[in-house]
Amino acid sequence: MSIVTLKIIFFISLFIVFYAYLGYGILLFIILKIKRLFSKKGNEYDPDFLPEVTYIVAAFNEEDWIGEKIKNSFDFDYPKDKIKFFFVTDGSDDRTPEVVKNYPTPDGFDLQFFHQPKRRGKIAAIERVMEFVKTPIVVFSDANTFVNPDAIRNIVRHYKNEKVGAVAGEKRISLDDSGTANEVGEGLYWKYESTLKKWDSEFYSVVGAAGELFSVRTELFSPVPSDTIIEDFVMTMRIADSGYKVVYEPEARAVETASASVKEELKRKIRIAAGGIQAIGRLSSMLLPFKNPVLTFQYISHRVLRWTLAPLALPILLGVNIYLAQQGVPFFNFILWCQVIFYAMALVGYLLEKQKLKFKAFFVPYYFCVMNYAMYRGFFRAIGGKQSVLWERAKRG
Repeated sequence: MSIVTLKIIFFISLFIVFYAYLGYGILLFIILKIKRLFSKKGNEYDPDFLPEVTYIVAAFNEEDWIGEKIKNSFDFDYPKDKIKFFFVTDGSDDRTPEVVKNYPTPDGFDLQFFHQPKRRGKIAAIERVMEFVKTPIVVFSDANTFVNPDAIRNIVRHYKNEKVGAVAGEKRISLDDSGTANEVGEGLYWKYESTLKKWDSEFYSVVGAAGELFSVRTELFSPVPSDTIIEDFVMTMRIADSGYKVVYEPEARAVETASASVKEELKRKIRIAAGGIQAIGRLSSMLLPFKNPVLTFQYISHRVLRWTLAPLALPILLGVNIYLAQQGVPFFNFILWCQVIFYAMALVGYLLEKQKLKFKAFFVPYYFCVMNYAMYRGFFRAIGGKQSVLWERAKRG
């Protein structure tokens, strides 16, 4: 292979890695700065717009959290005669069904309990109870997340705009002072993701919602295949693809603790990676810009590259860089040293975690490498059909 060909591969790989992880965010920032110069100020919301809402929580073996989750739900600052609570515990074989069934419901609150012994996965549980939803808006939340009291008000205010088909809440990681590798990495990752989602929403539409807290117009809810791994993402992307906007609401916050360790977080990342590969196949029409070029641009830039070409480009970039650095060109030597230092820091982060020592500067590159390792594991699970739709719970801190 010629030096020219290797240089082309190098620069393409470098561009993909930079653009997927940082460049898209920088580009969005610049675009929005320009857009704000020519656009009006933000929306003024109608405080009297309070449609009826159904709040659905699907739980599997969450006896340690479910009581607090119900209490957290009853604390919402929303008219209690306009919100219904559906708690679904399909397949749970611990005390979760018992806690929900016997939870003392205050006067005026409508709590409905659904349970069946067989476990078929989260999306199957949700779809089973959707036929009982009679409200125009439905909000979904995970059982181990805690939501701020005014979240429902902040979510539903967007539906005054008929072009809005779904609303994505903000996921936050609750951090203590332990400073473990996973807490540092996961916390930083979600802060960056939240910023990108905010910018995506302002530019056009959020590219998929996180299942911890999101909402859809009930009339737009449509079943997804029962083996869908990341159903929240596919569901909201279908809504966006149909011409509606998915709006980001940072004042609707779902807070959860970080995974107990990087090993536990790896379980989640592998599953999400497998789900991402599956989603690309099932949303293949969105890869073509003919229907909605702006959404396609966002989808490829924010999601597809991270799930496919960027993880592949990382080892290619390093390997080609090693060869090109031998040509004595200062630029290639500089980029190689940057890569060597970065991966060395990741290795130190791994060793520090093993020894339970804390040095945050090393945990970020370590977490980055773990995320991309998970993409490879998830890819082979997806193409091999080995990723179960049933959630393998990660232990939380």
